[in-house]
Amino acid sequence: MKQIPLAIGPEALPTFESFLPSVNAAAAEHLRALDAGAPPVYLWGPPGSGKTHLLRALVHAVQALGERAGGFAADQGAPWPLQDDWTLVVVDDCDRLDPAQQQAAFSLFVRCAEQGQRWVAAGRLPPVDLALRDDLRSRLGWGHVFALQPPAEHEARAVLRREADRRGIFLADEVMDWLLTRQARDLGSLMRLLDRLDRFALARQRTVTLPLLRAMLTEEPAEAGTVG
Repeated sequence: MKQIPLAIGPEALPTFESFLPSVNAAAAEHLRALDAGAPPVYLWGPPGSGKTHLLRALVHAVQALGERAGGFAADQGAPWPLQDDWTLVVVDDCDRLDPAQQQAAFSLFVRCAEQGQRWVAAGRLPPVDLALRDDLRSRLGWGHVFALQPPAEHEARAVLRREADRRGIFLADEVMDWLLTRQARDLGSLMRLLDRLDRFALARQRTVTLPLLRAMLTEEPAEAGTVG
């Protein structure tokens, strides 16, 4: 019988402190200083560039001040009710919004503008290229727009090392090299793979090695995510 590991080492909270700024430093600093009534912000970039991390970091920062915030994304069906006591609304995955969600996002945008609530959204494409209704697409480009870039290999390596250390996992160089050259290198995919590897090692009471990583991917091929 396979041992089921206990849920130890909870997922790290996305914060501005844990964000690797690199070329995305301007966007992170802008969000840190975002005041009530500030113009809307839109973040765009490929998967793994840090969009969702920054949205969640901003929400957590606002909540840490005792304020309330609301967040919506393409995996949440409309309608999207707005609470009057929210000081911030974030909308993720704008490139995947269906017609009902687009209507909901547009209504949120208008009400946030009327009530002085901060608005930050994100998607994979710049506003002009989004396949959205014209009024929503134009409003997403009204304020500050930041293009985010995924981390370089040495930066992804640093993030992986930091997260492995936080979990108490020793990642040998050969394991790290394999992860960064044989798997999707966006941080979201790497973090999910590290989480799977952590649980797989705990279940078998083994240390993380390259043979163990290969065994996991052989036993769970549907989740491998190999790109090369």
